Amino acid sequence: MTRLNPAALSSLPADVAVPGYDRAQVKIGVVHLGIGAFHRAHQAVVFDDALASGDLRWGVLGASLRSPGVRDQLNPQDGLYTLVVRDGSDEHLRIIGAGRGVMVGPEDPAALVAAMADADVHIVTLTVTEKGYRLDPATGDLLLDDADVAADLADIAAPRTAPGFIVAALRARKAAGLQPFTVISCDNLPHNGKRIRAGVLAMARRIDPSLADWIEAEGAFPQTMIDRIVPATIPDDIARLTARLGVEDQGMVKAEPFTQWVIEDRFAGERPDFASLGVQLTDAVEPWEDAKLRLLNGAHSAIAYLGALSGHEHVHEAVAVPAFRAYVEALWDEAQPTLDPPPGLDTPPYRDALMSRFSNAALMHRTRQIAMDGSQKLPQRLLAGAAERLAAGQGIDAMALGVAAWMKWQSGLTESGEAFVVDDPLAAKTAELLADADNDQARVSALLSLSAVFPPALAADDRFAVAVTSAYLSLSRNGAVEAARLAAE
Repeated sequence: MTRLNPAALSSLPADVAVPGYDRAQVKIGVVHLGIGAFHRAHQAVVFDDALASGDLRWGVLGASLRSPGVRDQLNPQDGLYTLVVRDGSDEHLRIIGAGRGVMVGPEDPAALVAAMADADVHIVTLTVTEKGYRLDPATGDLLLDDADVAADLADIAAPRTAPGFIVAALRARKAAGLQPFTVISCDNLPHNGKRIRAGVLAMARRIDPSLADWIEAEGAFPQTMIDRIVPATIPDDIARLTARLGVEDQGMVKAEPFTQWVIEDRFAGERPDFASLGVQLTDAVEPWEDAKLRLLNGAHSAIAYLGALSGHEHVHEAVAVPAFRAYVEALWDEAQPTLDPPPGLDTPPYRDALMSRFSNAALMHRTRQIAMDGSQKLPQRLLAGAAERLAAGQGIDAMALGVAAWMKWQSGLTESGEAFVVDDPLAAKTAELLADADNDQARVSALLSLSAVFPPALAADDRFAVAVTSAYLSLSRNGAVEAARLAAE
């Protein structure tokens, strides 16, 4: 089967939207580190909109810092891919043309550094997940004992990490007399701009203090909040799209209609007219960030663990269970008082919209996909809100069940006894802790000792330990559905 390519655009079905601008005239103005499905369904679409508006400065060069998989999907297609937006029975197809190729950092790090240092590049975005920042979760300090960080500090000309590539490229720009680019983290993390800034400055200061001073004075690392549900593409998606297009698109992505991007209005140089492209520019991202993390993401994680433990493969199937739906509402009831909603966010309609998004069966959003890397997500999605509620003398029954469900997930067994691989950077550590625990209470105590996940003050709070232990025992005794019903009462 012929792959999607520029020559095929004119023969696609009439209802498929294709780029209307001259792709040959597009400059690379953005380099994205950690290119994956989320970037292609979210930020790249905004830059494609910028190109469609006539501003041809915002083509995107993608970079994988690990494997060549996305490069092999997109480069044979000249960077083209299909965005499939699904809502119920409706489906809209759009070919995204903003991509100008994908590089693989480990194959030629110097080439990627040179591309980032090019004068036409004004923005570097990244989605490398929290572990990609190489920061200690407890202190926020650069992980100096990390092998890749140590290698970058020894030879920044051949970087391995995201902070390393950014430092190397900024060093090259400084030497060339260029402005720094703006670094925009698009990872779903609290204070994401501050985190990548901390990693970059810490690495730069050890390499060249004057470089760190220049970055600190001239650079920009705005905070951001991003929101769009982007399920993983499966082979059936590609086969279905191939039948529709008449060509094969190995780089396709699928998403819900809703999309949101909030960026702190802080830039080091040129930028697209973000406001005209539907991006919200603000002086304070944190209220938006907290609302998303504690309402959307907190509920997503909790329902993913509960749903997957009880045999539900997809989110829409889980929230169709009355007990799980009631539990999500109870979780939101706990989280909502911990928020300081920004102007423009009306929380009750936002909650209604979230439930509708969770219920979108067309997305086929897998609970096990959401369950991945839970140790990196739990602190900001559930633990921060629980700590605030306890400080205010409030209960945490629903939040505690979400935490307990993550703990149950670490066993690698569903309620029916099906074994699975726990996909988490701390999976070996949680398995080690659980190996010596011979009862439920001991299992909870063992996992609470994991300081990389649980802040020591929270883990030592008897109210928290009792609530989580009670929830864990309820899961063992009653199963996920009944435990959720009881937590929602």
